[in-house]
Amino acid sequence: MSKIELLTPQNSTLLIIDHQPQMAFGVVSIDRQTLKNNVVALLKSAKVFKVPTILTSVETESFSGYMWPEILEVFPDNDVLERTSMNSWDDQKVRDTVAATGRKKLILSGLWTEVCINMCAFSAMADDYELYVVEDACGGTSEMAHRASMNRMIQAGVVPVTWQQVLLEWQRDWARKETYDTTLAVVKEHSGAYGMGVDYAYTMVHKAPQRSKPTNKILS
Repeated sequence: MSKIELLTPQNSTLLIIDHQPQMAFGVVSIDRQTLKNNVVALLKSAKVFKVPTILTSVETESFSGYMWPEILEVFPDNDVLERTSMNSWDDQKVRDTVAATGRKKLILSGLWTEVCINMCAFSAMADDYELYVVEDACGGTSEMAHRASMNRMIQAGVVPVTWQQVLLEWQRDWARKETYDTTLAVVKEHSGAYGMGVDYAYTMVHKAPQRSKPTNKILS
């Protein structure tokens, strides 16, 4: 494995950490609605490419609240691994579930950047995983806290990425028709101006009907 090797659906695991209401209340580094859009888009991308996706939460009933329902709607059959430690990697269930995928490229998204993401990244790196942090699907309690944490992780060898970068790296080739439509469905719903451009190309360039049956089958 090497950090210059591209992310693929076959070498990646996605770990979603503590996207819970109480944690989101403290996020200042990114608009929280944008954050939710990005997290859900990342999850839908993982579902398109059948990337193993692990959900974990902390102190759900005593403090943090339940994981966002939009996340659970994308992966309704995935267990949510409950923890007490701020560091997901302290939890044996989390470590065992990641190890069971047999993959060493571990992609993180979670709250807060400077606590739960920072700790997990360093601990997983100590166990020889390659760490990728989806920066626009994470949030910190201040812009400075988020940036300092990202800088600290980058200095240690963590690779910063964005959700759309991950999606398109998994797709890689538009000739891969089995995921073409579902990839573009994610883009159209979550990618803002890029999604509008796809709509324009479909209707104006390729003469698709303006009102078409939904092509997004990700949640079915």
